[in-house]
Amino acid sequence: MKIPARYSHLVFGALLSSIMVCIISGTVVLINQGYDADFFWRWLKSFATAWPVAFPSVLVVAPLVRKLVDKITA
Repeated sequence: MKIPARYSHLVFGALLSSIMVCIISGTVVLINQGYDADFFWRWLKSFATAWPVAFPSVLVVAPLVRKLVDKITA
């Protein structure tokens, strides 16, 4: 089953923000609190807190970045 193309911006935003938040939240939790038995749960909580902010941010910022890139590239 494929998602209709009209939802591509939402799929793009969901995937990009999920990957970004996964990497960044894991890195920040690891640096600030270290790796132990509770690491995964702290990482998951951090992800669940950050993703609802990141997803709409990507939806708003990505089109602006695309326009900026179009202006500064040949």
